Amino acid sequence: MAGTRGLMFGRMAKYYDLLYAEKDYRSEARGLIALAQRFGLSQGRSWLDVACGTGRHLEVLRRKYSVVGVDRSVDMLRIARRRLPGVLLRRADMRTFRIAARFDVITCLFSAIGHLRTEKDLERTFANFARHLRPGGVVLIEPWIDPTEFRPGSVHMVSYRSPATVVSRVAYSSRRGTHSIVRYHYVVAERRRGIQEFEETDVGLLVPRSRLVRALRRAGLSARSLPVALTSGRELLVGVKPMTPPT
Repeated sequence: MAGTRGLMFGRMAKYYDLLYAEKDYRSEARGLIALAQRFGLSQGRSWLDVACGTGRHLEVLRRKYSVVGVDRSVDMLRIARRRLPGVLLRRADMRTFRIAARFDVITCLFSAIGHLRTEKDLERTFANFARHLRPGGVVLIEPWIDPTEFRPGSVHMVSYRSPATVVSRVAYSSRRGTHSIVRYHYVVAERRRGIQEFEETDVGLLVPRSRLVRALRRAGLSARSLPVALTSGRELLVGVKPMTPPT
């Protein structure tokens, strides 16, 4: 994807699933399927997950759908390919990827669109999603924090512990104009490798929900924001491609 994801999910990729070990991917996938069936009109069984990461949602979705994944991080895709043998997983940018197929459902989750740097990038991305939807297909997007809800100076910590591995991540948030800046500091202790520390910085684009909905509509989709949240606590954006082109 655009922005910092390719860098950010490099060194820490091997620890990503540990830090999110308590994230309920199975329940989230069931909720996404219910929404896709509620809003989608194409009635097919093809699903594209953009910014698929290590493939945890696809692992569940593949039981009912023919799935494809796209991500920009080589390291995240390496893990996903071990998890999902036989599934097409392509390294590409969400703004410009091209797949010779159209999908009934496209998802872009866990605030991945926040890694885009400009609203022009958002426009290109949403147009690309629309291009890859079948008529009647639905896109489900989990957005980044609304500008009115972002709190500079926030601190956060998440950790994982097992007999062989301990991972701790602390975060500090700041803001620069229309971008959030989240600095992460990791401490990793492993039985065979000792202790290592490293830092990463995540730059996120802060865009009001109303403008995100308008951008989806400009891409030719019927769009709305739903007060339905996955584990991020943020609502979902839904866009549906018309069954017939507008006249």
